[in-house]
Amino acid sequence: MSEQKIEFYKGPAGGWGALRSVTNALLRQDIPVKGAKTLLSANQPDGFDCPGCAWPDRNHASTFEFCENGVKAVAAEATARRAGPALFAKHTVAELAQQSDFWLEDQGRLTHPMAYDAASDKYVPIDWDDAFALIARHLNALPDPNQAIFYTSGRASNEAAFLYQLFVREYGTNNFPDCSNMCHEPSGSGMRPQIGVGKGTVTLEDFEKADAIFIFGQNPGTNHPRMLGELRAASKRGARIVSFNPLRERGLERFADPQDKLEMATLGSTPISTHYFQLRVGGDFAAVKGMMKHVIEREDAAVARGEPSVLDHDFIATHTLGFDAMADDLRAESWPLLVQESGLSEAQIRAAADVYLGAKRVIACWGMGITQHRHSVATIQMIGNWLMLCGHMGREGAGACPVRGHSNVQGDRTMGIWEKPPAALLDRLQQVFGFEPPRENGVDTVEAIQLMLDGKGKVFFALGGNFAAATPDTYQTWKGLQQCDLTVHVTTKLNRSHIVHGREALILPCLGRTEIDMQANGPQGVTVEDSMSMVHLSMGINPPASEHLLSEPAIVARLAAATIGARSKTPWLWLVEDYARIRDKIEAVFDDFKDFNARVAHPGGFRLRNTASERVWATASQKAVFFTHAVPLDTHAHRARARFASQRDTLVFTLLTTRSHDQYNTTIYGMDDRYRGVFGQRRVVFIHADDIRQLGMKDGDWVDIQTVWSDGPERRAGPPQASEAPLGGQRGHEVPSEGAVIQRRADRFKLVAYDIPRGNLAAYYPETNPLVPLSSVAENAGTPTSKSIPVVLSLHVAPVVVEVDAVAA
Repeated sequence: MSEQKIEFYKGPAGGWGALRSVTNALLRQDIPVKGAKTLLSANQPDGFDCPGCAWPDRNHASTFEFCENGVKAVAAEATARRAGPALFAKHTVAELAQQSDFWLEDQGRLTHPMAYDAASDKYVPIDWDDAFALIARHLNALPDPNQAIFYTSGRASNEAAFLYQLFVREYGTNNFPDCSNMCHEPSGSGMRPQIGVGKGTVTLEDFEKADAIFIFGQNPGTNHPRMLGELRAASKRGARIVSFNPLRERGLERFADPQDKLEMATLGSTPISTHYFQLRVGGDFAAVKGMMKHVIEREDAAVARGEPSVLDHDFIATHTLGFDAMADDLRAESWPLLVQESGLSEAQIRAAADVYLGAKRVIACWGMGITQHRHSVATIQMIGNWLMLCGHMGREGAGACPVRGHSNVQGDRTMGIWEKPPAALLDRLQQVFGFEPPRENGVDTVEAIQLMLDGKGKVFFALGGNFAAATPDTYQTWKGLQQCDLTVHVTTKLNRSHIVHGREALILPCLGRTEIDMQANGPQGVTVEDSMSMVHLSMGINPPASEHLLSEPAIVARLAAATIGARSKTPWLWLVEDYARIRDKIEAVFDDFKDFNARVAHPGGFRLRNTASERVWATASQKAVFFTHAVPLDTHAHRARARFASQRDTLVFTLLTTRSHDQYNTTIYGMDDRYRGVFGQRRVVFIHADDIRQLGMKDGDWVDIQTVWSDGPERRAGPPQASEAPLGGQRGHEVPSEGAVIQRRADRFKLVAYDIPRGNLAAYYPETNPLVPLSSVAENAGTPTSKSIPVVLSLHVAPVVVEVDAVAA
């Protein structure tokens, strides 16, 4: 554990800092030799797909096709540490609940299936057959299949996800909350009605040809480090890179490629962003609309002067609908309003728009800084409008690039993990497997939590992930989980979700991506789909962490056989003897997977068809659609500021939750956030220095953060432990009782002066997830608004400790 300090980081992203971090990650997991050998197979044609992010693989001929944070993910999975029955025999669940999320996962790989024993408050070993029988008994006892909830993490392979959705639909429900509901759901919800697909339209080859790359609400240096290689190459050939982000992020500023001997030897680096605009949190909509207004003004001026058009009128006339209404709306829009809501000056917005106008091929990338707001769907459609003005859709070197987080989150959706299944998918399942799938939509993540809170969600099954830590309104989520009759988690390592459990609970340990998956017909490979629709094979190369582990496809198949085997026509156990059989069934259901087994055997795999890339628009009108949206003025942040407008002594901030550099989703690899200068700690809140002064506080003060909300119940995160608190700092694993008066509050965070716009804050999740109200979601998508939480700060007052003489007492 590093020393607790705040110290400005002078280096670039990557470079020697990344190499030191890689070494430390392998040493920490006690695998310096095994880890190094394992990494040589990462993202290779005959190796495994990195279990980290979904950024595509650039060069299958390169031996080093991995990044710093990918190494952390691989090392955590290939660790020499084990969390076996001895760990659970030593600790009650109440004792485990006192530990931090970092400590829980740091115990190592789970080795045996475990069942919760209420009498001892401990997890005890259980036989696999007994575990499946227990789950089957609970599921088959439910009067309504919709009382069961089946969550999916983006780590699950295509084969596992396909079997999972098949089993659950044969069982009788579409209750498929998944991690996509919490991240890029608005991307699909915005893009499908606009261009007919819910995925990005570009490939890595397009990055080689783009003149301008715009990045909205994304921090590739931490979340997708291999993307920096593409941005570095674009920068070196003269492409303009324009970043819109509230915080200054080192990965968007400069990057030193650890594989470039000259840069490493000279301590050099490559600039990334040619333009960096620090807008206010949630200001992207207004910024994009402002750029569009500038383009329309330039077009009107050109027409008035008889000069060439700046728009792609052929594209607009041939391929789109809705342009005239949108253009009229842009002409009528107010520049002062756009400036106010974006946090940028008119000159800055116009300068960004001029980069767009000066480029022949434009790519727009975005991350969760765009998708986790109330108006996210409208913002994404505005980005689509903006790209289409000059025809940057379905053109080489141009298009939309929503950068997904988890390694197969896009593939899971392709396989049918969706609570709102298309009728065509259900029809094909019926034809291929001979059953009538349920037609009623299921619940998404937020709706699943509410279902449990209402007492209507009785069984919760998670194929991967850390639901209790990843979700919003933490203590409401915990309360819902604890009301379940049964909670089940398929996982590789111990996490918070195993501590916050139902009346009965199971932990089912599975193989990791790096491990050999031996089935009846020999070692098996699984497939994944990256952010650019490339599907490729992944083969594990390490012996399993324990002889008691099962693969995810095997777990799903054995559960299905135990639960519905008597009434199902699907040969569940036969399918998992050879995963090629599963892929044959995938091919039978999805037309895009024709010759699946043959095509995926090719090094690098194949790309699924993307109709928008071909300028074929699978929308209701068979056209791409320009959408007209007003600037959002009734967000929760607007309401909160209005509520306290007359109280000069109360400052309302907009908080965004974010990862540290030593973190992947809810997995905490360490306590450092190197690029932001934070070491040995996580309970920090980034704030502008002038805001600290206006609060009458000083850099380094400890504060409590409270959500400004008005739905009645409040949630609170209590004080942290001496080292590093568990999620939210809650003591124990109980949640407040019904009717308790509590607050949506996270206690004891250190103020860190940072380069962030005034009125905005940033802090790490999952510690700040208790602050996100369950009912605050993106319109038309249901994604929690974790990037725009209205909050107030107050100076933390440490509890007074009164020492009492034991004898006198």
